[in-house]
Amino acid sequence: MDSTGKIVYFASDAHLGLNVYEDPIESEKRLVRWLNQIKPTAKALYLVGDMFDYWFEYKNVVPKGFVRFIGKMAEFVDDGIPVYMFIGNHDTWLFDYFPKEIGATVYTDSVEIELDGKHFYVAHGDGLGDPSLSFRFMRKFFRNKFCQALYKTIHPRLTVPFGYAWSRYNRKKKQGSAGEQYLGEDKEYLVKFAKEYSKTHNYIDYFIFGHRHILLDLTIPNDKRVLILGDWITHFSYATWNGEELSLHTFEE
Repeated sequence: MDSTGKIVYFASDAHLGLNVYEDPIESEKRLVRWLNQIKPTAKALYLVGDMFDYWFEYKNVVPKGFVRFIGKMAEFVDDGIPVYMFIGNHDTWLFDYFPKEIGATVYTDSVEIELDGKHFYVAHGDGLGDPSLSFRFMRKFFRNKFCQALYKTIHPRLTVPFGYAWSRYNRKKKQGSAGEQYLGEDKEYLVKFAKEYSKTHNYIDYFIFGHRHILLDLTIPNDKRVLILGDWITHFSYATWNGEELSLHTFEE
């Protein structure tokens, strides 16, 4: 345990608003119950992408709903617990709402952080080592400022249903597929990325990713570790750093 007796928490891929598996409100309530459980021991909270199944901010409009989750994040920040949010491939369009409204920090790319003398590489994981040309094209398209500006000209009553429908279709298509399972150390592209990155950044001790919806804690050469955080759809999982040990957990009420 570190000197303050506090813990840094990492979670990803809640996909709030998704209605493939269960009532989206119940999914949000479960996540908030976990946040209530960890708050007394939390030193910081890292939300590593795709917390929303769809999110797009217009200048004066954001998607409705998620009031329990957003309110809980605001409570963390108001009580001095920093919240760090990473954009994923489903909520790429997080702009300035959360920094302005609740004081969260939003990262648009991977970051390197130091905690208690250890170095962490944290990223959602989309686009890192992924060989799919179509995925790379869509990622670049979604992050393009001009394309985002064009999208904003379309009324939300069209874009929001379209965004959810597209996400729901892709999630149903992935159910039970091989892509939802661990592909092995030689094929898992986030593991391959971590191995390559550590060759030129040997100071990194831990790699933490979301995106793949699998639970993985793997030691790679030179005693580096790769953690993939699972999700809050089927695993209800998260990682903790207590100043000495990094570990994966599943939420138990």
